[in-house]
Order: sequence, then structure tokens, then C-alpha cells
Amino acid sequence: MVVESKPGYKVIGTRPIRHDGVDKVTGRAKYGADVKLTGMLHGRVLRSPHAHARILRIDTSKAAALDGVKAIVTGADMPAAADRIEQLGESAANLRELSANVLAQDKVLYRGHAVAAVAASSVHVALEALRLIEVEYEVLPPVLDVRDAMRPDAPLLNEAMRTREMGKVVDPNTPTNIAAHMQFQQGDMDAGWLAADVVIERDYTTKMVHQGYIEPHNATAHWNADGNLTIWTSTQGSFSVRGQVSELLQVPVSRVKIVPMEIGGGFGGKLVVYPDIPAALLSRMTGRPVKVLMDRTEVFEGTGPTSGTYIRVKLGATNDGRLTAAEAYLAYEAGAYAGSSVGAGMLCMLAPYEIPAVKLDGYDVLVNKPKTAAYRAPGAPAAAFAMEQTVDELAEQLGIDPLHMRQMNGSKEGSRQSTGQPFKRIGNLECIQAALDSAHYNAPLEGPNRGRGVASGYWMNVGLKSSMTASVNPDGTVALVEGSTDIGGTRASLAMQLAETLGIAAEEIKPSVVDTDSIGYTDVTGGSRTTYAGGVAAYETGLDIIRQLKERAALIWQVSADDVQYEDGVLRSLSDPTKTMTFKEIAAKLHATGAPVVGRATVSPTGQGGAFSTQIADVEVDPDTGKVTILRYTVVQDVGTAVHPAYVEGQLQGAAAQGIGWALNEEYYYDETGRMVNSSFLDYRMPTTLDLPMIDTVIVEVPNPGHPYGVRGVGEVPIVPPLAAIANAVYRATGQRFRDLPMNPRRVLEVTQSVE
Repeated sequence: MVVESKPGYKVIGTRPIRHDGVDKVTGRAKYGADVKLTGMLHGRVLRSPHAHARILRIDTSKAAALDGVKAIVTGADMPAAADRIEQLGESAANLRELSANVLAQDKVLYRGHAVAAVAASSVHVALEALRLIEVEYEVLPPVLDVRDAMRPDAPLLNEAMRTREMGKVVDPNTPTNIAAHMQFQQGDMDAGWLAADVVIERDYTTKMVHQGYIEPHNATAHWNADGNLTIWTSTQGSFSVRGQVSELLQVPVSRVKIVPMEIGGGFGGKLVVYPDIPAALLSRMTGRPVKVLMDRTEVFEGTGPTSGTYIRVKLGATNDGRLTAAEAYLAYEAGAYAGSSVGAGMLCMLAPYEIPAVKLDGYDVLVNKPKTAAYRAPGAPAAAFAMEQTVDELAEQLGIDPLHMRQMNGSKEGSRQSTGQPFKRIGNLECIQAALDSAHYNAPLEGPNRGRGVASGYWMNVGLKSSMTASVNPDGTVALVEGSTDIGGTRASLAMQLAETLGIAAEEIKPSVVDTDSIGYTDVTGGSRTTYAGGVAAYETGLDIIRQLKERAALIWQVSADDVQYEDGVLRSLSDPTKTMTFKEIAAKLHATGAPVVGRATVSPTGQGGAFSTQIADVEVDPDTGKVTILRYTVVQDVGTAVHPAYVEGQLQGAAAQGIGWALNEEYYYDETGRMVNSSFLDYRMPTTLDLPMIDTVIVEVPNPGHPYGVRGVGEVPIVPPLAAIANAVYRATGQRFRDLPMNPRRVLEVTQSVE
């Protein structure tokens, strides 16, 4: 549905065939593992069998003597990294900790932590060499739960760690696992609680979960004899990888080229370097290209999942349903090194609501698990799981429809966020109304053990930097060159925005994603920024082309450029209406008028618009097995402007499917020693088509005033509400609240049968 009338676009809002579709469906697209270079060696990584241990000794002599082994690297081969924060696009990392995560140095901090890497003539030789490396460890007790890690007597991961508040060390004399404490507060909390007729306080927990991308991490490095390093890799941000490689290996960025291959999924998990650095070091040692691939167990144990959490929510409301105060305590697992997504969780948690008094305390906590990474709206799903269930429970106590409760308290333009910053134009209330009006919400739900739940969610979206060039070809097509990895169809969405600006068909744009030497700096494909910020670049590039075309037409017609009008792909002389040229016609004449026309733009837009989603879930719970079946699911979301509606629908459906998996089955399951016991897709239970119904979508379009075509990022917010929506539905099916995820059959039976 369309909430606000859509301008009369010719390209935006249509559904052209994806520009890279043929290569993808025929298997011709080249992914990271497809790279094959002359003289290439094969690398593999040795990983820690312990969750927490000191490295006392590494003996590589037996492995080095194995026939076919060409080089071995350990943490001792890493240059000394600076103890400072490096921005990585939508996130940041301490370089010293990033270096230690790539190859452990003094300690291993999680099972799967990389300890050494081997380059050999074959994969089999490399794997055999790993078995010959002898590592002596002093095994230490692990800490695996965020609450346990916060205790004063907890085993310490980093003896130098001190808690920081507002950038300042709290107690310089006390080591801790709490890396940071942050707080948002506004309004009069005492007055808010005094005004409440009903106050409830609840605790919630979620487990670490994985992004679930199908393609494992990979990197092929060639450190050439001239000192230049090229890395072919599967990444969401080639310039981010270039920066990390440059800093960690202390090589100028001008000598590092990153070639982004096609990517088999990322969802935030492919922003940080893993095999890239060992591959580069091994290549420098051998003088030959080295490919390092990770298998599925390595991906689970050695790369970043999202945080496990403990969240406590206190919420107050008047008898007529007006929220008066909200207080929350959020403790997020950072994994082995600081940098969880707790800050983003705090930003998003209360965003759907207008609450006079709020106080949020967030804690970033080290545990002996892999360093966490971004995962689609990082931090927000767990926060919404807690908040949206508490709102639901409050609405039930007050006898108010859960969507009406959200509607009467819904944030809108001018509402203040938890940071105190007011919202610009947003579509939160429009989403709630669309959900109220939807066929799903108004359909009866009949039968025993069935329930319907709703939840709302928010993601702020980001802008950051994008670059683009576009060359007009003599046949009237345009070669678009950009640096954003295409994960969800951004070749199409950017090409369509350029086509709309130029007034030509989307099929006339030929987009290419290129390496870091071939385009200006471009930030990561993440943060729901690519279609937004890349679209601004496409728009500015189109305007640059139009300006040059008007000058060329003026030259041909011997008039001033001010006399030339460009509209819908046609040039006209204002003084002589008989003089016209189509885009294709002037393209054919460009070589006769001088140099080719190349448009370009570099942008860092700040008008990104936050996105809201309200979702509806119908479930059935088998009382004998505890299995939860999704009967019907609807995603309602404000997308600003749907550039390619089919791809927008796919983003909404895909994110909801991931959220459903998170709610019902997915978790990192650890034993007491810190070993992940379900590190395969056989045991890590992601939903398949057999587990899901057709996910319905309702596209709401409230244009973002900060974008020329009203675009908002769409890919992240739809994963935020499913956890709570399903939990609320399961409650109505069983009569029992589930405040700990996942709601797998075992946990459902434990809760329901313990009550009986």
C-alpha cells in the first residue's frame, strides 16, 4: 500500500530484471573461492582448542619440515599494532585488539581463535602441517555468560581492561571485563513513575546468533615483488578492508588494492578482516599468491556472531494506556574484545514510543567467545525483544489492543529519541495504522493452541561516503562504476536512480562494482546506507552528466547553455523549439564535440531517514512436542520510496525469516569449557522454506526528505520486530511468557509443562 502519493517516476517503482541476474543464475559470477592465480599456494589456519589460555610456546619445526610446506606465520610475525581506534565504516575497532584477533599473540580468548597459518602446495599438505604444529597452553577458566563476566571475581580476559564511562576510565586500579558503561537519560524519572498507575519490570535474555551467510570467508593475496599487495576477497567493504590491511601490516594504502568478489551473503558479518592478513603475510614470505579459505566450523567458531544479552526493562503507564516512564539495563556480550552493539540497541529500543521520562544504562562486556560483529540492525532485535514484550504485557493488563497501545504512544515527527534528538519525518504511525487496516490483523484466528502477536521496531540507518562515475557511451548507454559491494540488488537500485535522473531506461545503465584503485572512497555496504547514499551519488552524477550534455547541445546548436533544457531524456532549445535531441542522439555526437562525457560524484550525505516496521505473527504451538509453527506472517514497513519493489519485498521477507530463526531455534550453544557444540548448519538450526509460510509484505512509503527520491534504507529494520512478535504470539497460544530465547521445542516444553 502507499500511504503518501508517489511522484510520477518513470523508472523508480518499476521492476526491471536485475543487472547481474544472468551471471548469478547461470553460475558465471565469480566469488572469492573462484579465484585461481598462477603459482597459487593454499593456506589454512590453526585455531585454539581452548576458550581461554595463555600461549606458552609454539613449535613449528615439524610442520616446516613437511614436504610441500612453503611458509608458516604466527602472531609473532604481526607488526606491533597501535593502541587506537580505527573507524571501519559503520563500526570501529581498536587496532591492537584487531591484530590480536587475526592472529593470537599472548593469549587465546575463545575456542577457534587463530594461532598460526600455513601455506603449502596443496590443501591437504596445509591441513597435515597444522596437525604438526605444537602449541603449549596454560589453560585458564573461561567466562561464558555476560552476567558472570560482570562479577568482581570473574576470570579476566584482559588484565589491562578498565571500564570507561563517557570516554573516561572509572577506576584505573581495578581490572574488569566491563569495557564500557553508557547512559541515556531525559525527563523527570521521579515524576514519570509517580504518574504511572501500572508499573511492570521484567528480565530477558538472548543468545549469540550467527548471520547465516552461505559463503564462508575467503581471501587470496598476492604481495608482488614491487611491494604492491592485492587481495581478492568476499567483503561488504573493500575500502574498509584496505584500511584494516594497511594499518595492521603497516603498508601505505596506495600499495594495497582490494578486489571485491561477488559475495554470498554478509548481513554485517563480512566487515572485519579474518583470513586476509594471514594470506598477505604468507604471500610476502613465499613471493607467491596464497588463498586461504575457511570451512563452516571455522566460520562459526572464528568469526563474529551478534551479542548474547541480558536486558531488564521497567515500564510505567496510566490506566488509559499512556506511557509515563521507561528504564532499561542492557548488558551485551562483546566477545573476546570490546565493541558490542549495545549502543545501537539503546538508540533503537524506545524509538517507536513517545515517553516523557527515560533512562537507559548499557554495558559492553568481554566474554570468552568470538569477538562479535554486526548483524543486520546490530543490537536492535534483542532490545526490541525485551521492550515489545513489556509493552504487550502492559497493554494486556490495561485491557488495550496491542496495536492501539502502540498507536496512542507512537513516535512521530518532532518526538524526542532517547538521546534527546527529535525525529525528522518518519512513518511509524503510518506503519501501525497499515497493520491495523491489514487483512491479516482483521482475519480471525481460530483453533486451539494458536496465538497472534505484534511488535514494532526501528533502525536509524546511516549515510557515510559514496563515490561514483558514469561514462556516456556512443550508443546511448551509460557505464556506471561504483564501489559498493552488491549484496541485495544495489547494482539495480543505483542504476535505477541514475536512470531516473537521466530520464532513460534502467536497462540502459551498465553498472560495475570495482576495486579500490578504480573508484573513489566508498564506505561499507551496511547500515542500510547503500541505496540511500549511493542513490545520492547517482543523482549527483546524473546532474553532472546533464550539465555536460547541455553544454554539448549548446555547442552543436550554437546557443548558450542556459538556452538548453533537459527533461525526461530529451534536450530542447528554449529559443528554438524545433531543435531537440534525445539522449541517444546526442550520445552518438559526443565524440564530434570534444572529449567523452563522464559524470562523477563523491558524497557524504547526512539526511538519512530512520525506518520503522510493525509486524504480525500467527503461530500454533504443539502441546506435545513444543514445536512452534508459523501460520501467517506480515511485515509492514515504511521504506521511504520503494526503488525496486520486488527487491524491497525480498529484503523484508529475508530479514523477517532471519528474525524468525533467531526467535525459534538459532543460538550458539556452548558447553562448560567454552566449546560451541553446534558449529554446523546441521546442528545450527536456521529456518528453511519448509519452516515458513509465504511472508506477506505491506510497503508503506513516507518519503525521506533527506533524499532526492525519498529513499530510506530498508534492509535492517525488518529483523528487529520478529523476536518479540513471535514471543507475543506464543504467549497467546500457551498462556506463558517466554523471556529467554530461543523458543525451541525443548524450552517451550520446559516452560509449559513446569506450569502444569
